[in-house]
Parts: sequence; C-alpha cells; structure tokens
Amino acid sequence: MDNREWFKQAKFGMMVHWGLYSILGGEWQGKRIPHIGEWIQQYFRIPRVEYEKLATVFNPIYFNAEEWVKLAQDAGMQYMVVTAKHHEGFAMFHSKVDKYNIVDATPFGRDVIGELAEACAKHGLKFGVYYSQELDWHEPNGGGYSEGKTWCDNTAYWTNNWDYPQENKNFTQCFEDKIKPQVTELLTNYGDLCLIWFDTPFDITPVQSQELYDLVKHYQPNCLVNSRIGNGLGDYQSTGDNDVDYDYEADCEKTEKNNEVLYRTVRTGLLECPATLNDTWGYKSFDTNWKNADEVLALKDKLNAKGINYLLNVGPDALGRIPAPAMEIFREAGRRLK
Repeated sequence: MDNREWFKQAKFGMMVHWGLYSILGGEWQGKRIPHIGEWIQQYFRIPRVEYEKLATVFNPIYFNAEEWVKLAQDAGMQYMVVTAKHHEGFAMFHSKVDKYNIVDATPFGRDVIGELAEACAKHGLKFGVYYSQELDWHEPNGGGYSEGKTWCDNTAYWTNNWDYPQENKNFTQCFEDKIKPQVTELLTNYGDLCLIWFDTPFDITPVQSQELYDLVKHYQPNCLVNSRIGNGLGDYQSTGDNDVDYDYEADCEKTEKNNEVLYRTVRTGLLECPATLNDTWGYKSFDTNWKNADEVLALKDKLNAKGINYLLNVGPDALGRIPAPAMEIFREAGRRLK
C-alpha cells in the first residue's frame, strides 16, 4: 500500500523521545528544569564536555524493543516514531559518520534504532524515525543561530551559543558533514521507514530542504516526510506541539499571508498532531501529570474527526523502561478501543 493511503487510515501512533537527557531526568546540579526534559542541556547551558560524560554511563539494560512494540500494538497504535537524533546531537543508532552514538560512546553498545526497526518488522508495526536536521548542540555549526530565545520562559536559545559563539557559524558545514550522511545511514541501514520526522527548521535554506527531501525519496520513495523539513516541503502537515485544536484552514490562510510561519502548511490533506502523555517529551522523573485513558481517547476522537492522526509521546527512563503509569494508560486505552 502507498504510505499516503496508509497514513490516512493510521489514526494513532506512538512517539518516543529517548536520549542522554533521560539520565538526568530533568535535574542538573540540584536544580529542576521547569520545562520539557529533553531541553535540559540548553536550559542549564551544560558545557559539551560535561554533557558528553553522560554517554559514558548510559547503559539501559532493561530496554526491550519487542516490549515497546507490543505496548504500542496493545494501545491500538499503527506506527512508532523514535528519536534517532535529537537536538543534543547524540545518535541512538550506530553511525559511522560520528562516534557520538549509542554503540561507540556508551557501555551499552547496542543499536537501539536497529533493534526497534527489526522488532517492528517482525510484528507488523510501521516504523519511522525522528531526526533533528538543524539543531545540533554538539556541533559548532549546528543551526538555529538566526533565531533568538525560545520557550522555557524565554530563557533558552535554539542554538548552542555557550560553547560556540554566535559569530561565523556555518550551518552548511554541519548539513554536509553530518546531517545528510546520517540521514542516508537511516535510509539505507534500517529497512523500510514509513516516515522521517524532521524538526525545527530555521537556518536551513529552501535548496537544502529540497536536497534533503530528494535524498529521502531517492533511497525510499514511499517514505513520508513531515512539514518540519522546512520551506514549505513535505508529504504531510505536522501541527504545533500539543496543538489539539489545530485549524487546517486557518493555518493555510495564515501561511498565504505570512511566509515567516515556522512550519509552513503542506497542502496534501495528510495531518498529524504530536502530543505528550504528561507535560514533557523526554523523561522527567517528577512529571506525573499523566493524561488518563479517558482523556487520551477523547483527544484521539477529536483529532481523528478532523482527519488528524494522533501521535502520542512517551519518554523512557535511562534504564530503557517506559514509565509504569504510561504503560497502564496505553493498555487501558487499547482495551477500550478493542
């Protein structure tokens, strides 16, 4: 089946944010981040050399790819999207491009993306990957430098400007030397991907967005690309984070009037809303504000009624465990769906 047709019918998927930030669990030097856990390096401006130490102790011995896949299926989900590389720049797959990855830099030494891709193929669950194609806080020339402060009460920036000053950054170097080669690895080493989930386009040019889109289609023509690749490209529209009240027609109108909208609308009629189960994407030990099964199903119905897929996120801990409350909510939702 063409993935566009599949996507229309999918309705419900699991998103997983997992990386080195899960080790900190939202805490750094006696302080707690009041915002999303995966932004902890940026929020506390943790130096690269300090943050790299997390890799030396990352050993998620309880990670079990088949258990994650089974949980998604128990919840009635049709696909899974996992962070292959988030803004911290650490790859959760065996990258030959950069040794800063889960196989080469950790005592765990296993390819998480590879194991999940295999488990999804075995059990018939569609598999996709998230890849931060611009922000990379591990790279001197990571993008986002053209923008000012972002969320986190307007205290954090998009780019790493504590290790690497703003002046003379060259995103093209990062794009050519790391981004494109790693995306190629994902497209060629992990079987069929249903989609690649890009994010946060700022300094990426129209030519670079097109080049990245063409790269995906060259290796996997049936792999969908979301609108956050930037510059009006993509096969489907990602709403804003947790934008459960998204109005497609209003966004189309806004886009026509304002070319500076971050995620320009892709007019394919394929839509997806990424949303959190609690208040964070990456693991925070103290975030217990879970939506219950009633809320999850109500949001799913609300979004699906507007033709929008519900991509519901969970953040595993540093040992590779999906939090017990999240597991129970997913299973309860699945029982009711059945």
